[in-house]
Amino acid sequence: MSDVGHEASPDDLAEALARLDGRSLVVVTGAGVSLASGVPTFRGDDPDAVWHHSILELGTYRFFREDPVTNWRWSLERFASLHHARPNPAHRALVELERIQQERGDFLLVTQNIDTLHEQAGSLALVKVHGSVDRLRCASEPDEGCLYGAPAGSLPRAEIDLEPFVAAPSLDTVPRCPACGDLLRQHVLWFDEYYAAHDDFQWQRTRDAADTVDFVLFVGTSFAVGVTEVFLQSALWRGVPVWSIDPAGLAPYPGMHVVPARAEEALPEIAAALGRERARSQ
Repeated sequence: MSDVGHEASPDDLAEALARLDGRSLVVVTGAGVSLASGVPTFRGDDPDAVWHHSILELGTYRFFREDPVTNWRWSLERFASLHHARPNPAHRALVELERIQQERGDFLLVTQNIDTLHEQAGSLALVKVHGSVDRLRCASEPDEGCLYGAPAGSLPRAEIDLEPFVAAPSLDTVPRCPACGDLLRQHVLWFDEYYAAHDDFQWQRTRDAADTVDFVLFVGTSFAVGVTEVFLQSALWRGVPVWSIDPAGLAPYPGMHVVPARAEEALPEIAAALGRERARSQ
């Protein structure tokens, strides 16, 4: 990705969003929206970016089955910061944007992030296509029919005692499914899995939104995963406006409008401008 999009300001984006009466908006967020909350990105330039320190192989179902102890140790280390993070102004502004948009059309927030910051902030129309760090699920195959396994089962992470594993990591202490006794795993989309692997990822809903949305806004994403490609390709095919909030001003294709700012700075400005616009029109 080396193209520079059409540079725009937060006010420009607010004006474009203000014209969406009776139309639909999808916001697709990536790791950049949570960076100000202390959550490292995966592919970003921040010093703690996970991609700089981790091996892609560790985050796969295949590796989990080969070495569940190492996978669990890696997961606990990498996800540690997510459990204590709190929403930043970008998350709160997206809640306000959802409220404003739903007064006049449809809204959906699709996040690649597995943290719970959107939920903590109050987002309701939310799809988490990569899963959620606050839940675990049985590692059994879907055809084995476990209550807590794919394609629909999971359970709250808080209900599982992880202390025995933390104190003495071994195969004997790897968390086990309370229903069938198989290993428990993170309720996330690993790198060798598909979006349709679990109902919670709401892949069909996401595909339907990509095929019908009137306006797409990307926030804090590197455009390196499948869900961003789905929205980009559909938007390009149908001539749908595509905007992005990205500090570097980069875009995957030249026609994109880009607000070169951090999400936690631009989104509150945009939500405030939209709120003023709505007040004037009422």
